[in-house]
Amino acid sequence: MSTTTKWVIGLVVVFFLIFGFLTLTVFTWIFSEPEDETVSSGSEKVALVELNEPIVSSQDIVRQLKKYRENRSVKAIVFRVESPGGGVAASQEIYEEVRKTRDSGKPIVVSMGAVAASGGYYVSCGASKIVANPGTLTGSIGVIFEFLHFNELMKKLGIDESTFKSGQLKDAGSPFRKVTPEERKYFQSLIADVYDQFVDVVARERKLDVGYVKKFADGRVFTGRQAKRYGFVDTLGTLEDAISIAATMAGIHGKPRVIKEYHRRTLFDQLFGDAATDITKLRDEIAHQPVIQYRFTTPY
Repeated sequence: MSTTTKWVIGLVVVFFLIFGFLTLTVFTWIFSEPEDETVSSGSEKVALVELNEPIVSSQDIVRQLKKYRENRSVKAIVFRVESPGGGVAASQEIYEEVRKTRDSGKPIVVSMGAVAASGGYYVSCGASKIVANPGTLTGSIGVIFEFLHFNELMKKLGIDESTFKSGQLKDAGSPFRKVTPEERKYFQSLIADVYDQFVDVVARERKLDVGYVKKFADGRVFTGRQAKRYGFVDTLGTLEDAISIAATMAGIHGKPRVIKEYHRRTLFDQLFGDAATDITKLRDEIAHQPVIQYRFTTPY
């Protein structure tokens, strides 16, 4: 057998190995269903649902909340919120599912982590009770709308751009030119409406006057202790405290059995570890980030 033939056979084998690996990874990802794991042993069940990232999509959280709401063996839900917020529509959808769970008669208690601000606070408002740590950063009731401009850079690079549109505002927010006064007015009207929606939800759910809420709804964050003082959370405590509160509200005697979902690690995850998760999150941040957001922004 010639050397060339050996090389060809070797390349074919490598190709099929790579193809087989990718196929196995895809099939494992498609057909792997999340399962429940027991976090702590006890008698009756309390489910733990975790939001641990910026809100880009509502799908997974909504699915979990609905699943545990409809599960009769689950007596209460603790919703752990560790998020600076994110997309307006996604935040609203999660809030609605939280509210539906509470209104169904099943207690749902929010446990705030280090940050539960803007959209992270919005999704918390529909809960039966909100528990924050004294040092939790929450609030940031407001809306932000950001986009970049490349027009000056394009001029320096000698790049030109042409746009044909059906209406004056069809390309509003284009990165290829400066914002016009008319567009500024248009964007501000969008932000004002979405802002009013946020304020109305907080006022209704926290049973506060709209004027009172607006005094604090200028984008500022407050600590959990301040939020308790102002009436934006119900009590101070840890995740364990929130679990105990949820169990008591559900009429559970003794220590509850806490369950939460876990996803089987795919072969790709096992080989590449956290890098795979980081790449996926970065992709979502770049490709699916909404423009108008309920989001707490930091200087870093």
